[in-house]
Amino acid sequence: QVQVVESGGGLVQAGGSLRLSCAASGSTFSINAMGWYRQGPGKQRELVAAISSEGNTNYADSVKGRFTISRDNAKNTVYLQMNSLKPEDTAVYYCIYYVSRAPSGRGTWGQGTQVTVSS
Repeated sequence: QVQVVESGGGLVQAGGSLRLSCAASGSTFSINAMGWYRQGPGKQRELVAAISSEGNTNYADSVKGRFTISRDNAKNTVYLQMNSLKPEDTAVYYCIYYVSRAPSGRGTWGQGTQVTVSS
């Protein structure tokens, strides 16, 4: 059974940076796509960034140029480097471990980590 655990959230001032980590265990990490979603106050959960098993990435327009998703297969971990943070980036950030090589379809979710950006 796959387990997914996020870490790295916190409180940061606007313009600052944070790096989120997502560790997956219980399966063969390198053959699965991973993704980061977020859910802000009163908003629906939305895709932030995703990375396929081959390392292909895609991003939400709102974070392009500021966020970078990457993966370390040796550590079974995916990262989300967030720079130039804005108050509107405040949300609970969730990691998903997809059952497929491409970032779509079903997967296992983590419990989420809170990111708060103060103005």
